[in-house]
Amino acid sequence: MSFTDSPAPAFPFSTTGCPMDPPALATELREERPVTRVTLWDGSRPWLVTRHADIRQALRDPRLSSDVRRHGFPFLSAAQSEAIGEALITFIRMDPPEHTAQRRMLTQEFIVKRMESMRSEIDTTVDALLDRMMAGGAPADLMEAFALPLPSLVICRMLGVPYEDHAYFQTRSQLVQDTTAAPEEVNTALGELAVYLDRLAGEKASEPVDDLISRLVVEQEIPGHLTRHEVAGMALNLLIAGHETTANQIALSVLALQRHPEQWAKLCEHPDLVPAAVEELLRHQSIVPTGLQRVAGEDLEIGGTAIRAGEGVLLQIGAANRDPRAFTDPDRLDVERNAHRHMAFGFGVHQCLGQPLARIELQSALTALVRRLPGLRIAKPLEELDFRHGGNIYGLFSLPVEW
Repeated sequence: MSFTDSPAPAFPFSTTGCPMDPPALATELREERPVTRVTLWDGSRPWLVTRHADIRQALRDPRLSSDVRRHGFPFLSAAQSEAIGEALITFIRMDPPEHTAQRRMLTQEFIVKRMESMRSEIDTTVDALLDRMMAGGAPADLMEAFALPLPSLVICRMLGVPYEDHAYFQTRSQLVQDTTAAPEEVNTALGELAVYLDRLAGEKASEPVDDLISRLVVEQEIPGHLTRHEVAGMALNLLIAGHETTANQIALSVLALQRHPEQWAKLCEHPDLVPAAVEELLRHQSIVPTGLQRVAGEDLEIGGTAIRAGEGVLLQIGAANRDPRAFTDPDRLDVERNAHRHMAFGFGVHQCLGQPLARIELQSALTALVRRLPGLRIAKPLEELDFRHGGNIYGLFSLPVEW
């Protein structure tokens, strides 16, 4: 159904056509009605914003709130509405000055210099994972053997979470991100993760070591800046964000390059292009299909449209990253493009804290793949691949490859 048939089309949009591209309706709206009403599961009608310049403007505006406790916040499902409780209300879901104070507690953990100091260790992890995958022979599931364990191992080491528990938190974090799941299932998963991390923080209070959770306990909880519950909630957000996003971005990036073999060949011949290619792949393949959720704290204007206080706003990053006003020939994948203005990590005060780490992981993964497996190819046609729909994170459940 075209948006012209409905004044407020249902959102999230269904995916038609190539699953590697934004929904056709999002593209149509961006060109014809860039700030428009959409209808959510509960009948509410927030504003959807799809143009690059409008979203950048909106993310700079302090009148747009990230606080889920505000009336009118646009929840994307019943599960999200009922399950997004105190366990997930950390700085990510706060506004300044609360947001500023809590984010500052983590800033030093993710500064570029500190992340760069981890590059050698990440490279070693990448090679070890590829050694194991290649030793097992082709075909192999790149998602299971490489894309998922890489960021999982890294964030577990940073936080001080035992990697042997990764299956426990992985299944639950995927459920938390699933907008089609029943609210009680999401609540249970969140509760179990919160209890797990609360217990882990307690162990580190007794015997702190050199990891992020220990530092939060020693430097923030013990002096009274955070409660144990808040430490666990902060760790929970980092654990989920630290592996789900990068894992799916790695898999989608490899698939996108394989669908543009001339680009894959260019990287194999010129691996020094990998940093630029990572930025282009972040632009071209959006892993956040529903975009960013906000609510207007005061009256404001976006793209010439009046938004009233208490109205929800959805900022669709995927559509913005394919906006021809911001990027020439935006549907074309070009690893030599200057794509630094993409918004894969958001923009403004809530821009992703972990982006330096994500960039290094993506660069390390792609560099190793083009160096060690230049003959890599996808073992199934696109229509047979198991894409991950219906969640806050888009990607693949599996990616069978040969070499």
